[in-house]
Amino acid sequence: MIKGIGNDIIEIDRIKIAVAKNNSFLTKIYTKQELEYYKSKGSKIQTLAGMFCAKEAVSKALGTGFRGFGFTDIEILRNEFGRPEVRLHLKAKDIFESSNYSAIFVSISHCKTYASAISIIE
Repeated sequence: MIKGIGNDIIEIDRIKIAVAKNNSFLTKIYTKQELEYYKSKGSKIQTLAGMFCAKEAVSKALGTGFRGFGFTDIEILRNEFGRPEVRLHLKAKDIFESSNYSAIFVSISHCKTYASAISIIE
């Protein structure tokens, strides 16, 4: 049974500008493993934008937005087939577990201009 759904879309250039303007943007938003994945994909900005959208979509599916936890509490990793998977930490994990949710799914898309993501919680 679906317990939560969230989606997000962003102009990829917004992430590009944020990275260029703010030295701490990457470490404030992304975990070490996410940044390693970004580098392994040729440091393509759409990779960061997609992960950003996925984090936003998950926060919306949790029903909280980013209240009480930060971006790095939601980690978007990939399985051996490249499918995005969600790993929650700290307060985001507490919210998920205390709500008796059983699974969380995310899908990411992007084109030249936009990145988007949707998340569903069972």
